[in-house]
Amino acid sequence: MSTALLFPGQGTPGRAAPVSTTDTQVALLVAGVTAARALIDEHGLRVDAVAGHSAGVFGAAVVAGVLDLPAALRAVRVRGAAMQRACAGDAWAMAAVEGLGRAAVQRLVDATDGPLWIANVNAADQIVVAGTRAALDALRGRAPAAGARAVTDLGVAVASHGPLQAGTARAVARALAGEAHGEQRRAYFANTTGRRLFDAPGAVLEDLARSVQQPVRWHDIVRLMPELGITTTVQVPPGHALAALAAREHPQLTDLAIDDIGIPATLHRLEREE
Repeated sequence: MSTALLFPGQGTPGRAAPVSTTDTQVALLVAGVTAARALIDEHGLRVDAVAGHSAGVFGAAVVAGVLDLPAALRAVRVRGAAMQRACAGDAWAMAAVEGLGRAAVQRLVDATDGPLWIANVNAADQIVVAGTRAALDALRGRAPAAGARAVTDLGVAVASHGPLQAGTARAVARALAGEAHGEQRRAYFANTTGRRLFDAPGAVLEDLARSVQQPVRWHDIVRLMPELGITTTVQVPPGHALAALAAREHPQLTDLAIDDIGIPATLHRLEREE
């Protein structure tokens, strides 16, 4: 059995988020690392790889051994504050388009006036778009005619993973440049490329900085996992959306979420699979 831990981000579909993106990202980091350490250090779970979605990359980097938790917390606070400055005025939002592929969503984006871009490719038919609320409302009005099942607001007051966050990417890069990195112990799946990084802490740090400005290639990450020997994924809190995406893409994988069954039941399930 080869296990990958999945770390959710602020804009993961199925989760409402408060207005303060900084507080949310800090909470996600602490919750994810705490749960991962309980599984690994207290219960002896062997973890071969980590993957974070959006802000989840920082928890993944800590568990991979690239950053320690205090350094990750400092970088996340810089990231959250810079994102809020970039999105001042509460005019921004993100929404998940269900039932259309990336090319069809891109056509909707191109036909919409106002700042709007593809932010996350979560699945073949789940694409997250980000931009102004006015632009998202316009896209929402045209989406059913294009074949979309739904356009679901993600409950965030920022628009990430696009050109608006270029300054944030630079700020995070500067913050990380002052931090010492550790020896990478586990494979890390990069948001910006969808590829696996191992024994490449510098490339991991680059992904942490650049990912806020570029689309999250989550579908590519999930598609690649079985090819690299991953047989099991476990989503750390909060939620279960990432585990559900993995299960939908690869029914043969064992896909679990701690929030659904708790740590003891998760470990029991993994022992049975092994």
